[in-house]
Amino acid sequence: MAGMIIVADDHPLFRDAMRQAISNLEGDYDTALAGSYSEVETLLSAEQQPELILLDLNMPGNNGFSGLMRLRSEHSTVPVVVISASEDDTTIRRSLELGAAGFIAKSASGEDIRRSILRVIEGEVCLPDGFDITGAEDSEFSDLVEKLQTLTPQQSKVLSMLSEGLLNKQIAYELNVSEATVKAHVSAVLMKLGVDSRTQAVIALSKLGSGGGIDTPAA
Repeated sequence: MAGMIIVADDHPLFRDAMRQAISNLEGDYDTALAGSYSEVETLLSAEQQPELILLDLNMPGNNGFSGLMRLRSEHSTVPVVVISASEDDTTIRRSLELGAAGFIAKSASGEDIRRSILRVIEGEVCLPDGFDITGAEDSEFSDLVEKLQTLTPQQSKVLSMLSEGLLNKQIAYELNVSEATVKAHVSAVLMKLGVDSRTQAVIALSKLGSGGGIDTPAA
């Protein structure tokens, strides 16, 4: 059976370019395309698990690093490589801290993309040439990441939905659970993040770095 690689990006031309790069890889790989985070979830709910996910930081349903956080929480065995037009060291370092298996700049050549994908499939980390992995760390960000990584997959999902402005009853409907269960998850999230309200939890999540605005729900 061919291995599957998910390309998650909302720009059709870039998705096609990534699919072309993957088609030239040594080995047998199928490409599944997703234009939003919800489409990634749909693909992941299928029986076949992917070999790799290539995730754009800025796409519908993915507020900055929140999608990466959820993928690492809910699908920890699937390597995720961040693809982004933002090539600064901070973005790359934060991607790695949140568990990414590498970073591919959108300006990379087709050959560089293929080489990076193969490195990750072989169990290595792919990074842009010249990136200094020993650079200064952001202790505040690292502390936030540590707290977020204590969340269960369901709690991570609830936090992400809070950031989208959903109410408890809407979250309950989406997750097919009771409102009481949602309230319990929200309480656990607040406790683990060390905050007092839903609004503060969303603000904490936004500090991961957002490619777009985050709706703030009522406290």
